[in-house]
Amino acid sequence: MNRVIVIVGPTASGKTNLSIELAKRMNGEIISADSMQIYKYMDIGTAKPTKEEMQDISHYLIDEVLPNEDFNVVRFKELAEKYIDNILENGKQPIVAGGTGLYISSLINNINFSESESDWELREALKKEAEEFGPEYLHKKLQEVDPNSALSIHPNNIKRVIRALEVYYQTQKPISYHNEISRSIPPKYQFVLVGLNMDRQVLYERINKRVDIMIQNGLVDEVKRLVDLGYADSIISMQGIGYKEILEFLRNNITLEQAIDNIKQGTRRYAKRQITWFKRIHGINWFNVDNCGNNINVINEIYEYAKG
Repeated sequence: MNRVIVIVGPTASGKTNLSIELAKRMNGEIISADSMQIYKYMDIGTAKPTKEEMQDISHYLIDEVLPNEDFNVVRFKELAEKYIDNILENGKQPIVAGGTGLYISSLINNINFSESESDWELREALKKEAEEFGPEYLHKKLQEVDPNSALSIHPNNIKRVIRALEVYYQTQKPISYHNEISRSIPPKYQFVLVGLNMDRQVLYERINKRVDIMIQNGLVDEVKRLVDLGYADSIISMQGIGYKEILEFLRNNITLEQAIDNIKQGTRRYAKRQITWFKRIHGINWFNVDNCGNNINVINEIYEYAKG
């Protein structure tokens, strides 16, 4: 079975640099599993690797769609598998790297989220309920019909709550049932799972520093450009961490200093959620990368494990 290397870990843990280093050593190409790097024009706030940083390594699922285009886990899985097959056909090593837990889980557990078609009328009706009565109201509905999914989906993640309700109303079976059925189908590839672990305080310092660099590199101007291009505040991409806070600043609701602090805090919280998600995934081999940038021994160790 073809091997696919998967690199996971919290934001700012060094996944991008490691994936490029492995790709150079293993004749590899990289597929991003990042739900924000998929969008065009959103470069600084998503920590997207530059052309120079890519070092002539082919990257996929970066700059794939416009900020107002719908992109979801179903499309991710379809495209990721297409690119994996293309990379393998070309005799190269596929490397999946990213921190979006749902994307990673859909791939390695072979979850088929698209078994039921979208019911747009129902979806709009549920959206209106969320707007009128609040997200908790909708989440309680989900608890009644699919308690397992309700446990794993945060009430504020209205999009996923609505999708879970939609699947239940269409099939009279919870989305967790469909997920279990699809998990029972063996995956097409042998996944080699690499997790990057870092002392929490070191990670938070890296996050804070990264946010400061984003501001220095022109994050405010990047958000201004997106606004000038006509992208509304309300679209999903513009509600990403780093973008929504700068929008608040541009709307004169908060100071730039408050926006920066909010980005740092939001990113730290996101990193904590990522760690919790990935720790639940069976089969990840965790490597301590506190000094990964300076420690060639850690990179060599990961390389030896990845190549098998």
